[in-house]
This record gives sequence, structure tokens and C-alpha cells, in this order.
Amino acid sequence: MTPSETQVLDHDQIVNRVQRIAWQIYENYISEKEIVIAGIKSGGFDLAQLIAKKVTEISSLEVSLHQIVLNKKDLINSQIELIPGATNFKAKNIVVIDDVLNTGSTLLFGVKYFLDFKVKSIKTVVLVDRNHKDFPIKADFKGLSLSTNLKEHVEVQLNKKPFAVEVS
Repeated sequence: MTPSETQVLDHDQIVNRVQRIAWQIYENYISEKEIVIAGIKSGGFDLAQLIAKKVTEISSLEVSLHQIVLNKKDLINSQIELIPGATNFKAKNIVVIDDVLNTGSTLLFGVKYFLDFKVKSIKTVVLVDRNHKDFPIKADFKGLSLSTNLKEHVEVQLNKKPFAVEVS
């Protein structure tokens, strides 16, 4: 970490928030048999893997894990791909996950993929909500609400240990 960076969540705090989010998801879907967890490529999928693992540990829910791949720099023209490939999500409960909610555009396009199916419900999860939304989307479950200015950069590091969230 450089002097211009500030760590806002350390490894243990992230683990605790992941666990809390997993419990919230389980409580929300306690009467269901299965859920679909879909993480947006990179940080969102890293977070989705952690949450899916925890939900599986604490519940009897069958969890289907997917990765949403899209071009974050050109969302409007981006071909959205789901890995593993699309199946029928009719009447399924979907949880879309990203690491940071800034303007809301990436999360909105992640949710958009599932709108072609007649799903039962869609919930959204982020680790950090920066409160700079330009689009009408919110996180149903979040680890941290963080007031930042638009020039600051929030970096979530989940692909190596120790986990960290830093603002620079």
C-alpha cells in the first residue's frame, strides 16, 4: 500500500462481510431449494465464489455459480456471455454480484442478461457501494457503503491473500 492509498477493509473484515452477506442471502431464500449466483467477471466473480462457498457451507441450498462476462468499457455494444453457458433460468432465484457499485452501469447490464428469462427473483450484491449511481439500480445486500469523491479509486483485492479494499 502506498502513502496515497487508504485501506478501508482488511482481510478479516472482508471475510466477516462475506459471511454476513451469505447469511442474508440464505435468510432471503430460506424456503427455496436452489439459487443461481452470477458474478461479474473479475472482482465480482471472485466475490461470488467466496459467497457461494459460504452459502453452501451454512445452508442446504443448491448453488449454481456462473460468471458474467461483458466489456465494461463499452457496455451498450457488449455481448454478454455467461460461463458456464446459459441454461433455462425460468422460475429461478438469481443473485448478481459485483465488487464495487459506482455508477451502477455494470451491475445494471449484469442484471439485464437475466431479464430475457422469466425468473422468480433477482437480487444484487456488492462488497462496496460508493453511492455515485447514475442508473436506477441498488444493491440489495452490501458489505460497506463508502462515501468517496469521483476522483478517488476503490480497489478490491480478492484474488490474492490477504484480501483488502483500498481507496486512492
